[in-house]
Amino acid sequence: MTSADTLLPTAGGADSDRRRARPGAATAAVGAKARRMRRGPFRPEVWLNTRQRAAARQRVYYFRGLDILAAGAVTLVAVDQVAEGGLAGARLLEAAPILAGGLIALGLMRSLGLYKFDRDRDPIRHLASVAAVVAAAGAAACALGLILLGKDAPLASYGRWTVATLGLLTALHSMWRLLVARWRRRGDLTPNIAVVGATRHAERLIQEALDRRDLNVLGVFDDRLARTPESIAGVPVLGEAAALLNHRLTPYLDRIVLAIDPRAEARVRDLTARLGALPIPLTLLVDPKGADQRNAALEKLARTPMPMLGGVIDPERRAFNKRLQDMALSSVALVLLAPLLLMIGLMVRLDSPGPALFRQRRHGFNQEEIVVWKFRTMRHDAADASASRQVTADDDRVTRIGRILRATSLDELPQLLNVLRGEMSLVGPRPHAIGMKTGATESARLVADYAHRHRIKPGMTGWAAIKGSRGPLHTAADVRRRVQLDVDYIERQSFWLDLWIIAVTIPVLLGDRMAIR
Repeated sequence: MTSADTLLPTAGGADSDRRRARPGAATAAVGAKARRMRRGPFRPEVWLNTRQRAAARQRVYYFRGLDILAAGAVTLVAVDQVAEGGLAGARLLEAAPILAGGLIALGLMRSLGLYKFDRDRDPIRHLASVAAVVAAAGAAACALGLILLGKDAPLASYGRWTVATLGLLTALHSMWRLLVARWRRRGDLTPNIAVVGATRHAERLIQEALDRRDLNVLGVFDDRLARTPESIAGVPVLGEAAALLNHRLTPYLDRIVLAIDPRAEARVRDLTARLGALPIPLTLLVDPKGADQRNAALEKLARTPMPMLGGVIDPERRAFNKRLQDMALSSVALVLLAPLLLMIGLMVRLDSPGPALFRQRRHGFNQEEIVVWKFRTMRHDAADASASRQVTADDDRVTRIGRILRATSLDELPQLLNVLRGEMSLVGPRPHAIGMKTGATESARLVADYAHRHRIKPGMTGWAAIKGSRGPLHTAADVRRRVQLDVDYIERQSFWLDLWIIAVTIPVLLGDRMAIR
């Protein structure tokens, strides 16, 4: 790794030196101070960006799915044993107590938050809660059996089912907790923040984060660079606040903390307005008075529970549902369209010299840079990876087969691989090339809310696409309309809306002969 790769050290978290000084020894104290000033390098190939850490948090949904499968298997075996005709011939009265017990156990575990896996919840307490829930489900099964079957209720079988379910779920949740603890130690779930304001408050916050080691402070930004040191408590000052709008650090940030005096209302409003364009939450952290208040404030920032499974659908659950939809549909599409993909690739190669596929760096979720794949539609020697010159009607760079592919949007099909990799979604704002220009101006600079379209993964198709806003953006009005449609979709996104957009995409695209793509 070159020296250029070590420009962005971190505070706390998985990349920090984890060795502790022994209290009471002067040399150890000096060593601890020296270690505190040493930070690991900024290593994108090692760290997880915001999208990847969100995916790590969503693994809890797989936990619950495996719990359901395991508990369901034990329940079906128990029904097979208690029913006179076996599982196939089981009567409702015979099966109902155990089925009800299984549903009660799984429902209580969900409603009581046993899939949150908070860092401050004791593992013994968590497993005791699982045991209590299964015991309550077993008691309910026995009570219902007595009500339905009277003295003929097989209480011993209900007891065996309770013990088997208890053992299995306890073992699974012990494994879940070990996995979550490992991810926390590795930094997969450790929040990354940037601090705006090189103040004494920021210095105290960073020092506390170093001691806690459950929060990464990646950098400090301040508009008053002439009066700002090069680093704060060992964390570098990386530029003015506006630099966050396109900094390579941005895709790794979970939150931006404004460590400035809230009484400076004009400055707070200005920073909030400028940084509000980013798809990253802003927090104004008031300077706490005393260590207890500082710890409480940091605890709120550092808390990264696994998402809740019950109640109103939250963003984490919605993102997980969208990911399942993407994986299922893109896998099926790749299998079914494989012959077509091979045929198009061959036609592109035969039509003009050069590779069949074209790669372009574009912005993804939270301004992450991703490599998007397409079938090549232009001459290889005229490829424009930065979209500095957008396509126009009768563009001489477009090949013969390229015109057909662009008119039918078949050139976008290789992006199914991006969807399967989790970098894109089937439905979302279309990913724009990094540095794409509208006229002589970079498109992102034409609309203040442009970055809001990065609050969700980019898509192969989207609300804007079916509403006629697709292809090149030749005027500022085109950019504004595209961004407005993208933001409208993000605010309305749902499983069923995505299915509807996918269903109408093909007829809409084929029926539009006016758009230049």
